[in-house]
Amino acid sequence: MADAPERALVVMAHPDDADFSCAGTVALWTEAGTEVVYLMVTDGEAGGDELTLDSSEIAAMRREEQRRAAAEVGVKDVRFLGHPDGRVVSSLDLRRDIARVIRQVRPERVVTLSPERDWDSIAASHPDHMATGEAAINAVFPDARNPHAHRELLTEEGLAPWTVAQVWVVGGPKPHHPSDITDVFERKMAALAAHESQIGDITELEPMVRQWMAANAAEAGLPAGRLAETFRIVHTA
Repeated sequence: MADAPERALVVMAHPDDADFSCAGTVALWTEAGTEVVYLMVTDGEAGGDELTLDSSEIAAMRREEQRRAAAEVGVKDVRFLGHPDGRVVSSLDLRRDIARVIRQVRPERVVTLSPERDWDSIAASHPDHMATGEAAINAVFPDARNPHAHRELLTEEGLAPWTVAQVWVVGGPKPHHPSDITDVFERKMAALAAHESQIGDITELEPMVRQWMAANAAEAGLPAGRLAETFRIVHTA
């Protein structure tokens, strides 16, 4: 794949966010040799209708589901920050936590959620999504590249500043870059199927996701029958 980076970091709010939004593209990148790291801001302990387990048990279950989902698209490194599900705010602490991982991973590309509300797709504009996107964008610029930001990352942890070249934004208004995932659509669905606590019947979900990806492709002008995830690409330099 011509535009696959050497390293990419996917920053999402909850387990399953990456699989709905960008797992097909991630599969294309890992097939091309990209080292992809997933970073989940929360453990997803407030997701779903499960009321018989406590929050720590739900969190453990969802972490394991995300690891299995990541493996389906070639991602071996999945990290969790443990911020509270349903209560994410774009705080300096969250910016520092994301900037730390950026400096550790040193990605050319970060994929994250939109900080903008999309009034045409309210489900994509979960408050945790927007807060995560805002914090991730600020962690990319200026925090991760600025030696004076969160100085303890450099002076105490030895993490040198790192400049991310691109941010690929998902779930926001006016995406302009289609990623043709037709050939890896089944891998995306396999990743989604790993989230058993959130998805009751993957066979019921599959037609909806296929229709969604087909609409993305058609809107982007791809040939009939193609499927696409869409992004807004932001160049940081």
